[in-house]
Amino acid sequence: MKEVEKIKDKLSKKATEFITGGFKPTNSMTESWIGRVYLYDENEEIPSDSNGNLMFPLFQLCFNQLPFTPEILKDTKIITVFISQDFPIDLTPNKNNWVLREYKNSDNIVFKNLKNDSSFIKPFPLSNKFVEEDYPVWEDSEIPDDVFDKINELEDSGEIDSYYDFFENIDGHKIGGYASYCQSGIYFGEDYEFVFQIASDEKANLNIIDSGNFYFAKNRKTGEWVYYIDFY
Repeated sequence: MKEVEKIKDKLSKKATEFITGGFKPTNSMTESWIGRVYLYDENEEIPSDSNGNLMFPLFQLCFNQLPFTPEILKDTKIITVFISQDFPIDLTPNKNNWVLREYKNSDNIVFKNLKNDSSFIKPFPLSNKFVEEDYPVWEDSEIPDDVFDKINELEDSGEIDSYYDFFENIDGHKIGGYASYCQSGIYFGEDYEFVFQIASDEKANLNIIDSGNFYFAKNRKTGEWVYYIDFY
């Protein structure tokens, strides 16, 4: 259908999807993980939250072997994420009961086998695969008004039954693509770009409130990060 293909061309974004476990870990300087962080600057440890409690190691992203990386992270080598047990439930800047560390080079990065024994998140290494086409959920404000109107026209005319018959959103852990909002989405702020999400993960014993997601967006001008969460 020509109109659907035009819309796909306009909306489609590439992404890297992550798959939890299923292989023997190497514990290398290039391996991504959920529930474990072992790459640190020489002077870093697991951060503490606003109550002085040790945070949970949540995610470790290594970029040198990913099939797709967003342009906004073209100089980034490693990202690590830590979350407080009392994690925020609103749009929140970095270092407010969650911490994202971004490394532009790995010169001073060392292996540290640090753990928080109170964490309920089961650690697993992550494999990855390339996503050629990722599309926004219907509630995403990133869908331009003209595209939104055209899809409604196609549905009203009976040319298509549903948006989701043609436009799939990858809803697991991923970098790039579109956020998999459970509700109506969020405006991250001027110059902020959605970059990656961490999803609820049964294998890793991570249930974000009620099958929700953590979302992370970066400011194109300042390099600052913000966090958002939503759930069903």
